[in-house]
Amino acid sequence: MALVEKTIVDKIEVVGDFKHVQVRQDNLIVDDDTDEIKSRGNFHRYVLSPGDDLSDQPDDVAAIANAVWTDEIIAAYAAHQAEQMV
Repeated sequence: MALVEKTIVDKIEVVGDFKHVQVRQDNLIVDDDTDEIKSRGNFHRYVLSPGDDLSDQPDDVAAIANAVWTDEIIAAYAAHQAEQMV
């Protein structure tokens, strides 16, 4: 029985006017021989903002972000950020 740690994305949410993408990862401990989950519920969350680099994101997260982050959303978020700096 070899235990291995796997990280899966188990929740992706799009929230707010600027379509921020919230991602929840679950870190699992799995028996490599049987794929039986021995431990779950060790969550890590992070938020992606319009225009963020998606090159290191899982395919499903990047696909959702690319679908909701239109050029208009990215421009509006950039203008909002610039306005907050003043």
